[in-house]
Amino acid sequence: MKSLLIKIGSNLDSISEFIGKYTSWLVLTLVLLIGYDVSMRYLFRSGSIGLQELEWHLFSVIFLIGSAYTLKHDEHVRLDIIYRSKLLTDRHRAWIDLFGTLFLLIPFCLLIIMSAWPFVSQAFVHNEASPDPGGLAVRWLIKSMIPVGFCLLLIQGIAEAIKKLSIALDKQQ
Repeated sequence: MKSLLIKIGSNLDSISEFIGKYTSWLVLTLVLLIGYDVSMRYLFRSGSIGLQELEWHLFSVIFLIGSAYTLKHDEHVRLDIIYRSKLLTDRHRAWIDLFGTLFLLIPFCLLIIMSAWPFVSQAFVHNEASPDPGGLAVRWLIKSMIPVGFCLLLIQGIAEAIKKLSIALDKQQ
């Protein structure tokens, strides 16, 4: 049973790892894009609304899609005062993580996915575009990253729950 849980968790982890590594290239793209935009504005007094919108779209994608990768590598925000205490064992920490994942992370992801769906579909149906002249045309595309990002976070949350359950139930600790 434990080896099956570990295998399932590992397979789910690989999804976040794959997507996270490719998403990291968007950070370099964003830095280069901002550098170009700033240079154009300050050196040549030429700016672009579409370019500025592309910058915040890329930032949004990095944040939303990268959150699962961040969770996988345990780099997410957490209140460590109690969690990193020497009073807690790895097994205690696993129970805390399992509880947080099952009762906070997974329900929150499901809530956002369900709430965002009408928001995205309405933008798609109306072919929503930027109201600014020169802005980007397909606003529904960036809005669709909300449920996609939270689906990836949900998948990684399930992987984390499986891994933490395996640790919590380990009798050797």
